[in-house]
Parts: sequence; C-alpha cells; structure tokens
Amino acid sequence: MFTVVDRPVGPLTLVGEDGELTGLYLREHRHMPPRETFGGYVEGGLGEVVEQLGEYFARQRTEFELPLRLHGTPFQRTVWAALQEIPYGETVSYGELAETIGRPTASRAVGLANGKNPVSIIVPCHRVVGSTGDLTGYGGGIEVKRGLLGFEREHSESALFPLSPAAGR
Repeated sequence: MFTVVDRPVGPLTLVGEDGELTGLYLREHRHMPPRETFGGYVEGGLGEVVEQLGEYFARQRTEFELPLRLHGTPFQRTVWAALQEIPYGETVSYGELAETIGRPTASRAVGLANGKNPVSIIVPCHRVVGSTGDLTGYGGGIEVKRGLLGFEREHSESALFPLSPAAGR
C-alpha cells in the first residue's frame, strides 16, 4: 500500500508493507521503483509515518521511531543502519561512514548503497557528504539535500544556543 503526502520538500510517496515502512520517495527520486509495485493507494494511510514527518518538518522531532522493513543486500542494510546513527544536524563523509561499518576502503560501495536507500529522510542519507564537505549526489536532487541539511543545521544550532528571555527585547 502507498500514500502521498505533501511536505516542504515536495510530495513524498510513502510505501508500507504489513504495518512497516518500506519506502519514502521524493518527487524526482532517482531509484524509485515503479508505482505498480507499491500495491494499492490508501488515502490517509501510514498515519504514524505521516505524523512523525509532520513533527520533523515542524521542528518538533529530530529522530524517527518507526518500524522499517528495508529490502536490500546485507551490505546495503549495514550502511542504512549506520546512516540512522548519524546525529540530527551533523554530516559525515562516505569514507567516515565506511570506517564506521568496518570497511575503510569501501567508500564508493558505501556511496552506492547510500544512493539506493529506500527510505529517504527517515534513514538520513542526506547527512552524507564528500570528503571535502561538498554536497554530492542525492536521490531527490542536490537542492533538496542542501535544503534538508540547512533545515537541520538551523534547528540544531538554535537548540544549542537558545535565546535568553532578555535577548528578544
């Protein structure tokens, strides 16, 4: 089953299977499977996913707590699990992520697995950048990646340095 919700990054296609999220695809998602593989459309389906995404974009949530079913190779699933450990508002390089999973020479393979992530935003592949900090490929487009990173940095910085009551005067 699938549903589509509109969010600040554009329409998101949410795909579920037996109560678990299996896909979250942006409008121009590079590796989105054909829609006919998603099952039937359900208006208002995947309510908990929709709610948590709403909280994320309202700056009320920095971590997702959802049941996921990620279809991929064992290596891909290892990379996707490591992506979920990258803190909100921070970035790591492909090489750093490769080291994290114990495969320090596999940065290209990590990049390929990152690009095949079926659950964008929730499994935060947008938080991975090039070794020099440059923004590299993103399934939903570089501008969306730039927007998500800016959104998270702005929120995490304001949380780290809240305004004192006197600052608003």
